Amino acid sequence: MGFGISDEILQASQLTPGEFRQEIALYLFQTGRLTVGYASKLAEMSSSDFRQLLKQRDIPLYSYDVEDFELDLRNLKALGRL
Repeated sequence: MGFGISDEILQASQLTPGEFRQEIALYLFQTGRLTVGYASKLAEMSSSDFRQLLKQRDIPLYSYDVEDFELDLRNLKALGRL
């Protein structure tokens, strides 16, 4: 299923169709809605080029938050490594 972007919206955004797709892909990746693979497909870029775009925008490839850290601590304790 494809979708189109109206010329009116593109003109208002002052983006080319490719730039618009990249912005949507970056947003969906950053919010955890798409993986790198799917976001790069949406952006019509190779995975390595999309990763480079993430780097240029200072968007982390991986998200590691306090919950992840606490889970790791619990798992290490359960394994007897802490």
